[in-house]
Amino acid sequence: MYLEIVSPEATLFSGEVTSVSVPGVNGEFQMLNNHAPIVSILKDGFVKISGTIELDEEVQDKFTKGDNGDTLLKINSGTLEMKDNKAIVLAD
Repeated sequence: MYLEIVSPEATLFSGEVTSVSVPGVNGEFQMLNNHAPIVSILKDGFVKISGTIELDEEVQDKFTKGDNGDTLLKINSGTLEMKDNKAIVLAD
């Protein structure tokens, strides 16, 4: 699936991933390939990206590595849209 993470300052990531987990207002949930369309409000927490990804140098400091090899991005809030195998996270 294709993931795009956008902040008010810049596009932080765009590329193919295996899965992504997000902190929804009703709890954390994960999306895999061919997930049903969804729109959700996100709360304070971590966006967890699974898969081999490459980050641009100017945004690498915003991401960390999780214990199981996932790439993590700390967000305060945001919105997620998943449609046609593309997830877009608008993050604060």
